Amino acid sequence: MIGILGGMGTQAGLDFCNKLAILNRGKIDQEYPLFILYNKSNIPGRPESIGIQTGNLSNKSTNKVSKIKYNKVLKSLLQGCKLLENNRCKFIVIPCNTAHYWFEDLQKKISIPIINMPKEVFKFTKKKCSKNSKIGLLATEGTLKTNVYHNFFNKDYNLIQPSSILQKNSVNKAIRLVKMGNVKAAAKAIKPAINSLVKMKCKKIILGCTELPIAIFAFKSFKNVKSSKIFLDPNLILANSAMHKHKS
Repeated sequence: MIGILGGMGTQAGLDFCNKLAILNRGKIDQEYPLFILYNKSNIPGRPESIGIQTGNLSNKSTNKVSKIKYNKVLKSLLQGCKLLENNRCKFIVIPCNTAHYWFEDLQKKISIPIINMPKEVFKFTKKKCSKNSKIGLLATEGTLKTNVYHNFFNKDYNLIQPSSILQKNSVNKAIRLVKMGNVKAAAKAIKPAINSLVKMKCKKIILGCTELPIAIFAFKSFKNVKSSKIFLDPNLILANSAMHKHKS
């Protein structure tokens, strides 16, 4: 059984479940995978809980606050994973990119595997793009700040992100609008950031926040999502990885 720790945000978790189901379209009910979705929407905000650890004595109080915020998120994520573990899930997936900042500490405390979403995106990219290609990354500021994707990609690819102005006025805005349920406005808001990465000749663009595929593909068929020549959808890649592990 697949354990899904969702709620970050709720629509992103449901989008993952939908893609998991669509990958099995055409089968009878009994051939679909068993899974539990724990929509744990009360997990503290991930980007807001990421601080900068400086090691500077003058910033001891700042580092202490950052540590407290980090541990609050870790505790909440751990509670969610424990529930899935206790319900006999074979493994866990977390359809939230920023949450993978807590991945290593979380995996140490859970006895069943957690599939690492950014790692799966990296493995998929290696099959599609030649080494040293420019790869665009659209993500929360928290994901960018903590190098969740850079840690995997930096040795083989040149990760490109939008300017700080586009990050604020296009990417952050689109993510916020999806969380508010205004998907149509989010689709419009994200376009300038996409256009800038295309102009910089990125071979692929990682939709590194699980709200972004909702904004971009909401009014398109699933066929468009699977056949996209430019976008890498971590939720779809994670769903495929989950299915492979489920069958193994």
